[in-house]
Amino acid sequence: MTTRLKKNRKKRGHISACHGRIGKHKNHPGRRGNAGGMHHHRILFDKYHPRYFGKVGMCYFHKTMNKFHCPIVNVDHLFLLLPDSAKSAPERKGPLLDVTPFGSPTIKIRGKSQNL
Repeated sequence: MTTRLKKNRKKRGHISACHGRIGKHKNHPGRRGNAGGMHHHRILFDKYHPRYFGKVGMCYFHKTMNKFHCPIVNVDHLFLLLPDSAKSAPERKGPLLDVTPFGSPTIKIRGKSQNL
């Protein structure tokens, strides 16, 4: 910026240049950068940068989906997993299917409309 455009140009020769004799106009009084965002610059951050501070959501470090793997079986294929003895035996409540021999102890069962 050229000297003629600076505000201080008109104040040359006046001892304090309108910055006061005691406080003086030096350095960075509010500190540099984002300093004081939680303290003396709180109003500015809340007004112009809402939600700048704080946490949102869950944090799961080193998340690997291997721990959460769940084999998927469609409803219409469940009957195919039954042994022959269970298919022919007449039961009131229906056959009981144990899914542990097919891999995971938990199996996600999907409806017929959701094709894989």
